[in-house]
Amino acid sequence: MQLSDKVQYLKGVGQTRAKQLAKLSIFTLEDLLRNYPRDYIDYTNPYPIAQAPYQTPCVVKAEIYGRQQPVRISNGRTLCRVTAGDESAGLQIAFFNNPWAAEKLQLGKEYLFYGRLSGAPFRREMTAPVFLPADSTAPLTPVYHQTEGIHSAYLAKLCSQALKQLAGQILDPVPAELCEQYRLPRLEEAFQMIHCPHNTQQIAQAKRRFVFEELFYLQLGMKLLHCQGLRANRAKLTNIDLAPFWNNLHFAPTGAQRRAVQEILQDMSGEQPMNRLLQGDVGSGKTLVAAAAIYAAAKNGLQSVLMAPTEILATQHAKTLADLLEPLGIRVALLTGSVKGNPKKQLLKAIAAGQAQLVVGTHAVLSDQVQFARLGLAVTDEQHRFGVRQRGLLAAKAQDPHLLVMSATPIPRTLNLLVFGELDVSILDQLPPGRTPVKTYAVTTQLRGRMFAFLDRQIDAGHQVFIVCPLIEAAEEENPILQEMQSVTEYYDQVAKKLLPKRRIGLMHGRMKSAEKTEVMRQFSNHELDVLCSTTVIEVGVDVPNANVMVIENAERYGLSALHQLRGRVGRGSGESFCILVSDHDTEEVRQRLSLLCHTNDGFEIARYDLEHRGPGDFFGARQHGLPTLKVANAMTDTRALETAARDAATLLETDPTLHDHPLLLAQVEKLFCLAGGFSIN
Repeated sequence: MQLSDKVQYLKGVGQTRAKQLAKLSIFTLEDLLRNYPRDYIDYTNPYPIAQAPYQTPCVVKAEIYGRQQPVRISNGRTLCRVTAGDESAGLQIAFFNNPWAAEKLQLGKEYLFYGRLSGAPFRREMTAPVFLPADSTAPLTPVYHQTEGIHSAYLAKLCSQALKQLAGQILDPVPAELCEQYRLPRLEEAFQMIHCPHNTQQIAQAKRRFVFEELFYLQLGMKLLHCQGLRANRAKLTNIDLAPFWNNLHFAPTGAQRRAVQEILQDMSGEQPMNRLLQGDVGSGKTLVAAAAIYAAAKNGLQSVLMAPTEILATQHAKTLADLLEPLGIRVALLTGSVKGNPKKQLLKAIAAGQAQLVVGTHAVLSDQVQFARLGLAVTDEQHRFGVRQRGLLAAKAQDPHLLVMSATPIPRTLNLLVFGELDVSILDQLPPGRTPVKTYAVTTQLRGRMFAFLDRQIDAGHQVFIVCPLIEAAEEENPILQEMQSVTEYYDQVAKKLLPKRRIGLMHGRMKSAEKTEVMRQFSNHELDVLCSTTVIEVGVDVPNANVMVIENAERYGLSALHQLRGRVGRGSGESFCILVSDHDTEEVRQRLSLLCHTNDGFEIARYDLEHRGPGDFFGARQHGLPTLKVANAMTDTRALETAARDAATLLETDPTLHDHPLLLAQVEKLFCLAGGFSIN
């Protein structure tokens, strides 16, 4: 047998079981063995039922007293109840949609149960526990994620059977010298240790192996995606006189901006194409730096493209860059999904002919219809919002274009390795003159009346206000978590209009048509509106200097980095600016997070806190980062392993740039990135 064989080849796995296993993404023997245990149960010291801790995974020993008939409950589910107990207390056990588990429990027999206890002190309850006979000899039992019809013990049995049938036939993609260097078990041994451990030391050894392996595959993939085909700089800059560009500015650039431009131009005139991350806090002037690079490219006969995550941001970038570049003879074109018909045809012709020297757009620039005459520079803004596949499609618009990634989210080196595969980094650590720190306050809804009186005074003084709410429409009543969150449409009608009856209030959210959103933003930018009620569609990049107050309702629902981004929408004018965080959640965690935001404007400090407490997925928001899922490794705690894996990946690719000599390794890397929505690396 081989790892690639279908799981149906195992004894006892028929079509029905195969379909159930598919719900856990288990199709092959390798999928089965890479479905790692989520925990291990030590059955050697069970609690008496009455002394077991509440709501904490633990083991209790109980005798089965009775079993009730399955009953149908809401949503078509089946509930099976079993009564059990020991000398100290009774135990009610419930199984949902799993009558087979209840049937396995024999009356009068003792079992060890693992799960979370709830209920009254002498009538405890446990839902869907893992269990085995009390006389079992297994001290350490793996616990797997379950699905309907597939329980943890069954998965453990399948893994044991698979390992026996694959004995001596599992090939290891990781080079043997790396395993020897870091004293890592080979793949077959690691599978044995993690699924059938004899002690906790074996589990730790296996996890160390899988952490390194996972990060090693990830780093190989990231480096291949960023560096494939990079042989020579085909868009090398020779004429890089920026004097006309600097002289055309109506303000003095910061030292950090000049330094970043110098680093970028040095890359663009080097032997290999640029691959650089431009990182700066909100308001640090990244667009100006990108404009300088675009100007230099245009003066060398090269076109540039800038891709932004939303039409609003793309439209704003196009306007800002046109103001900077068109007086210097550089034509800026805006291409979004809203451009249709004849205007789009004319625009595509101008791009193909090289007449549009800069194209600003959304995902529309990735379309096959968009053909460049000589694309030399690709700029992406808020890069973490684009998946691996989109990055590759953008780079494929030309042969080895220079790549400039802009991010207003401060990214520590560890996450730069994880997300970008170690791009060179330029940091804008100075704010342009006139940018003042935003005063931030956390309040409860009890102060909403006073808050709106303050907003009224700010509007009287000629300023404008952003109000951000998490949801678009009223939440369903059956979801209490969403029910407590403000809906932007309800808020607009029932709160903002009532408390600011004489003010001009606009509404914007992601479900509006692009033209509608553009019109609302135009009205707000032109001061035809006093207040804009919006969802986080205004989070990134929207620039209205006259807006000096940002109100964020249900602030506890956002990561700190997202709140910092929203706060960055104000403070762009010369006057005092304010951010008001509204939340009625009084937990210690919420208090700490919002207090940090009230006491610092340092994006790096905020990002570090967010990463430590929420992880990279939440840091970037709802899987927007487009990264392959890490099953074992942790981006924040496995930093040493990540840097080691990055170094070893780079060393291997120096001698085998396409992994031609390591086909098993290449197959693993491609599998990882295909699952993440990526594409074939070769």
